[in-house]
Amino acid sequence: MADMHTTARPRSGAARICTILGFVFAVIAILFLPPLFGLAGLILGIVGAVLGDKPLGWYAAVASVAGAILGMVIGAALYNS
Repeated sequence: MADMHTTARPRSGAARICTILGFVFAVIAILFLPPLFGLAGLILGIVGAVLGDKPLGWYAAVASVAGAILGMVIGAALYNS
């Protein structure tokens, strides 16, 4: 058992920063420019997850997509009213 190799990367500070920025951009995407900030949050969430901040990196990526969709729905509703 001592010879088992792990494939998981250790979490780095850069991974946590990317994940946090992914969540911040998810919230900003609800209010301003949903496609731009949603895409940026998605990329940062994926980068955070790949660098080792799992599962929060993946959660940030999903939250960014959800924030972008919600922001576009709210924008369309305000535009059409």
